[in-house]
Amino acid sequence: MPIKVGDRLPEGKFRVMGPEGPAWKTTDEMFKGKRIVLFAVPGAFTPTCNNSHLPGFLKNADALKAKGVDAIAVTGVNDVFVMEAWKKSTGATGKIEFLADGNGDFAKALEMTMDGSGGGLGTRSKRYAMLVEDGVVKRLNVEEAPGKAENSSADNLLKQM
Repeated sequence: MPIKVGDRLPEGKFRVMGPEGPAWKTTDEMFKGKRIVLFAVPGAFTPTCNNSHLPGFLKNADALKAKGVDAIAVTGVNDVFVMEAWKKSTGATGKIEFLADGNGDFAKALEMTMDGSGGGLGTRSKRYAMLVEDGVVKRLNVEEAPGKAENSSADNLLKQM
């Protein structure tokens, strides 16, 4: 059963770019004792993700933090090098944390995968946005269609907080 409001995030780990190169960050390190907005994209640099979804979270970063959010993070089934390049190209450094789920393990654990093989993307994460408090999902907005970023938008999540 896919993750839902009230569920605790499963234990897992992401690849992040650290000062010495790629490093691991566990779900505990990211979410324990914190209020985090996590949104997921089917793919870095893809049109909806790059031109609509991510920019909304950048634009609303201060408003989300004013609502008591400790950090904003994005995850996608991309490697750490792609996620780092995407972060730099969007000007999101210092505003949004980029969590690479290169093998899709986190997406699979949440049961939030989609089949993007028709477009040559393979297994990817569904598009969603969630508010997580101390590892527990408090709000969850999942898109039905991967090419839309409406239900999972920063604006929509802000209205729910």
